Amino acid sequence: MRVVRFVAALSLLAWPAGAARGQSFDAHMRLGDSLHAALKPAEALEQYRAAFLQNPDAYDAMWKFARAQTDVAKQILDDGRRQLRDSLYNVARLYAEAATRANPDGAEGHFQLAQALGRLSRTRGGKERVQFAREIYDEAARALALDPAHGGAHHVLGAWHAEIMRLSGITKFFARTLLGADFMSRATWDSAAAQLERAAELEPHHLFHRFELAEVYVDMDRTADAVRQLQTTATLPPTSDVMDPYYKAEAVKLLERLRRP
Repeated sequence: MRVVRFVAALSLLAWPAGAARGQSFDAHMRLGDSLHAALKPAEALEQYRAAFLQNPDAYDAMWKFARAQTDVAKQILDDGRRQLRDSLYNVARLYAEAATRANPDGAEGHFQLAQALGRLSRTRGGKERVQFAREIYDEAARALALDPAHGGAHHVLGAWHAEIMRLSGITKFFARTLLGADFMSRATWDSAAAQLERAAELEPHHLFHRFELAEVYVDMDRTADAVRQLQTTATLPPTSDVMDPYYKAEAVKLLERLRRP
């Protein structure tokens, strides 16, 4: 309850000028969902915030706010604005944590927490990334235990395996000291590929699943498989994620690099 009160206070401080307050909780949630589907996360964020302020115990308002906040943060690609980006991820983390407390058996709360932490960890150096590793893994695994067909949770686990495998030898030594050798030994390239393949199977139109799967295939020297995923990524319409145009452009760049003699 203390976390929920803190998050509610944070929402009041961050209330945007001109945000509508006269609508019902359900109306704010419906509008937020519509804006999310239209790939307008900043506008959706205002609606979920308004809904949360009307009902601070609403699980759906918590995790959807976390999702929208993460979507806003991940659009900040300039490392010169890293502090702002990380602060937004941390707010998403707070809302997701509140969601997991409000409904421990809800897969989305655990997934949004894993996603916010995963995104946050990618902005850090190797040793700092390790500090997030166990919680990311545990939250994504919990989401999958509750919903085995959750494409996003499969993606987070696949990315977790890949990120651990990409750590330098020194960082891996540090990680084994901090997390334990048994935990670190869970990470394999085969598991990274399998989890991302499952994500792409469940959500075939999500460009990010295919793009990150292609990157893992490159790491595994499976160039032909990577090319096939990149070709598909480059042709899919940008309809599932606010970052789809970026993923498409990056897929084209990687495809051109792989095709060079």
